[in-house]
Amino acid sequence: MTEEYQRLDKRVQKWLFNQGWPDLREIQKRAIAPILAGDRDVLISASTAAGKTEAFFLPACSAIAEEESGFGILYISPLKALINDQYRRLETLSEMLDMQVTPWHGDSLQSKKKKARNNPSGILLITPESLESLLVREPGWVKQSFTSLKYIVIDEFHAFIGTERGQQLLSLLTRLEHITNRISNPIPRVALSATLGELEKVPLSLRPNKSLPCETITSSQHQSTIKVQVKGYLEPVDIMADDTHTSAEQQICQEIYRLCRGDSHLVFANSRKRTESIAAQLSDLCDQQGVKNEFLPHHGSLAKELRENLEARLQKESEPTTAICTMTLELGIDIGKVSSVIQVTAPHSVSSLRQRLGRSGRRNSPSILRMLIAENELSDKSNIVDGLRLELVQSLAMIRLLIVRNWFEPADTEQMHLSTFLHQILAVIAQWGSVRTDQLYSLLCEQGSFKEITIEHFKQLLSHMGTVQLIQQLNSGELVLGIEGERLTNSYTFYAVFKTPEEFRIVAGSQTLGTLPVDSLILKDQHIIFGGRRWKVTDIDDEKKVIYVISTKGGKPPKFNGGGMSIHDRVRQEMLSIYRTGDYRIEVGNQKIDFVDNTGRQLFQEGAYLFKEASIEEQPVYQSGKHCYIFSWMGDKVVNTLTVLLIRSGFVCSNFSGVIEVQNTNVDKIKNFLIDIAKDELPNETELAGTLSIQQKLNEKYDEYLPEDLLTEGYGRQAFNSRAAKQWILTLSF
Repeated sequence: MTEEYQRLDKRVQKWLFNQGWPDLREIQKRAIAPILAGDRDVLISASTAAGKTEAFFLPACSAIAEEESGFGILYISPLKALINDQYRRLETLSEMLDMQVTPWHGDSLQSKKKKARNNPSGILLITPESLESLLVREPGWVKQSFTSLKYIVIDEFHAFIGTERGQQLLSLLTRLEHITNRISNPIPRVALSATLGELEKVPLSLRPNKSLPCETITSSQHQSTIKVQVKGYLEPVDIMADDTHTSAEQQICQEIYRLCRGDSHLVFANSRKRTESIAAQLSDLCDQQGVKNEFLPHHGSLAKELRENLEARLQKESEPTTAICTMTLELGIDIGKVSSVIQVTAPHSVSSLRQRLGRSGRRNSPSILRMLIAENELSDKSNIVDGLRLELVQSLAMIRLLIVRNWFEPADTEQMHLSTFLHQILAVIAQWGSVRTDQLYSLLCEQGSFKEITIEHFKQLLSHMGTVQLIQQLNSGELVLGIEGERLTNSYTFYAVFKTPEEFRIVAGSQTLGTLPVDSLILKDQHIIFGGRRWKVTDIDDEKKVIYVISTKGGKPPKFNGGGMSIHDRVRQEMLSIYRTGDYRIEVGNQKIDFVDNTGRQLFQEGAYLFKEASIEEQPVYQSGKHCYIFSWMGDKVVNTLTVLLIRSGFVCSNFSGVIEVQNTNVDKIKNFLIDIAKDELPNETELAGTLSIQQKLNEKYDEYLPEDLLTEGYGRQAFNSRAAKQWILTLSF
């Protein structure tokens, strides 16, 4: 073994020997010195299964091996399941070191928490929400237990970066340093991730106040083989009128059944509605064939027991299991080896696609990704958006960006996160009882993560929070909680900054199947799909929030909503490049690899032919009948900006898949409109957001408590980009 290996604690070396490892991996060797130094932040970015977790824990556990009082390592994860998994993985190493490891979240055993309360030491594994709860409810214990903390490690860092939850986490870490008097002597932060875009900007997202330098460690050696296939499906135009046709989803389910039965796979279906629908159809196919069902759904609303049973099944290679899932199995829960990953519909992002691909191909076998994409059969009622086969081309563009360009979406770090900021103001006041305004601004904005909040924003927000009784100011000038602030902070839902709709339990006989958000309208005698099976609602108890069901066959289920995510400029630019060249293939050496089946190829050729035939590259405004279509090939922020500018000028329009449809107009009117608005400064993002109703802007948990001016400014930054929209208009040559 190497010189780096010799720097590890002798018991860690013994553990490595017992694992039968011939050597440490490249990133594991390179991480030892900077982590043992303990004087900097470290960012470890490498592909899934490259050994990132061990790259941190081997040296970090060596560094705290002799510490006896207080936690030495704080491990933060986005998922409870990942904490449980990490707890299992650390079991033998912690036994070797006689080191306490405590999983701490809503489902953790109280006995383990009690032991850690009485004797805080070793490693604490926690979610941001549970850390928030500890800071608010037990600040004295936190101060005593975390004073000698040597490391904070954040797993799956990309899942936090740029989100409300990520902003809360960064704020929590600053508050933790503050309560332990470590602001001037910061606790080193280590971030682990497989998918980070614009890596050079990530350290600023890890520690916005730059009080420690950051070292980035990436792996150059871990190269995995990837096998990709895209299959196209046609949704028959007369599917509703004629039962003899098979829907695209039925065809896709038959293909999943054929590909997956007898082995273990993950099928990502993007929305819970589609997850449940596909799982139910696959269960039906197993029934029809008289075989045991191997296809089970996995999403956040399923009961914990059902989710954990499925995760345990995936770890047993002897029991073939295919999980039909949402994003819940995208992150690094150890579910063993799956033979392939199947993506139904275009993925949300390239970063998400990379995470999903990384779930297969462990233990020296190739990663296998199959994409099953449905497009509508064309008829005389079809429009140009159908004809271009945009969903298929978006999928091809994302595959090319992933494999050829090795590109992922960078985090949007210019957001204000006002809902989370309001939450943190309440949390800090609840933690301390009272606080001065200057202390609050220093802690959250100057030292903390809310760098986009000015003093003017801060004053305006505090004033409004006083008006709605969230806070009040004492004669001494200190802020305390108001009546509404007390009510919010005393609720068990307070610790999470993301929306959690009220959930109804679904009960069949004596078994709880899981929960359903109350925003899905459910009626008595209605049929629902849940847990991959069909149920009939027999009764609803609004007071106890319980839906009683019995098992049934057939029946039409209601639709559940599945939210989408914003598409980046780079994805649409890659789509344009594919249309321009009429070629999506990937170059390997002197060969071009075609990874699309015959139906998919035919659908692509239809789209590429229409792109050329309609001269869309030369004329981004296209007339079809009474409507015009605008093709900017830019991301959703630019498309939203152009759409609102058109609506403000009296046009009737909507956008989908990045294309703007303008009704009852002609090309000349659109061109003149674009030429005219380019002459002056475009309205800024706040002005554009001001044209929308308040209801349209209430996206995040505490938005309803924000003053309208700030709500509008925050929403404008999320939804629009005036500068990029103007730049696009100026590139046009009319």
